[in-house]
Amino acid sequence: MRDLPSDAEVVLPPTPRAYPGVNWEGLKTLYLREVRRFMKVGMQTLAAPVVTALLYMLVFVVAVGGGRQVHGVDYGTFVAPGLVMMQILSNAFANSSSSLLQAKFNGLMGDFLTPPLTPAEHVVGFGAGAATRGIVVGAISLVAVLPFARLPVAQPWAILYFGLGAALIMAFVGIMAGLWSEKFDHMAAVTNFVIMPMTFLSGTFYLVERLPEPFRTASHYNPFFYLIDGFRYGFTGVAESNLLVGVTMTAVLVFALGFACLRLFSVGYKIKT
Repeated sequence: MRDLPSDAEVVLPPTPRAYPGVNWEGLKTLYLREVRRFMKVGMQTLAAPVVTALLYMLVFVVAVGGGRQVHGVDYGTFVAPGLVMMQILSNAFANSSSSLLQAKFNGLMGDFLTPPLTPAEHVVGFGAGAATRGIVVGAISLVAVLPFARLPVAQPWAILYFGLGAALIMAFVGIMAGLWSEKFDHMAAVTNFVIMPMTFLSGTFYLVERLPEPFRTASHYNPFFYLIDGFRYGFTGVAESNLLVGVTMTAVLVFALGFACLRLFSVGYKIKT
């Protein structure tokens, strides 16, 4: 091997992150990047879901409801929390999944992997950004449907718990879907064949107890049913499901899905190989 000149500069490969603790600046940057990403296209990410929620209210409450009551509350009051939760679920999922898929599609995953961020910080950054979009869209949708429905606040803790829990769950599901998908058709398949059926079969517009078997029993294995029912309970004070089951299931799913996302980032699933 030929000797290098004495004045030659030796270029060494970058060393892995070797400092303890949390990279708060990097985590903050990733979170703000995810938030600013959906805020820049507000007409698509914020305004469009509100229009969708209002159209649902127009069809199901004004045209179909007609003064009906469900469990002693007006039909509009029954449907409105479900519509808000639908927006939280769908938008939290859309933010994290589309962010990762677009980065893979455009060859920009290196922008996430190069900074000194741990897998846990990646999960928190993407998850918190997606959950923020879900909560923001849900809050705007809630204000938008108020003229069509009187929404009392019976149990504030349930509104906060199930709203935040749902946003985190779907943010983590979106991360997993974004890492798994290799093209936009894969993401559309997850949305059309998994997310949307689970959403519409969760009791958003009707009581699950009125479904014929086996759909009634199957609905009780749908996590969205407990999220929507618990969120609705926060407004109306009336629950169709066992609240303890819903509270426990929400916590278990948040931690289980968060751990699954952590594992995927740790092994570099479809991003390093």
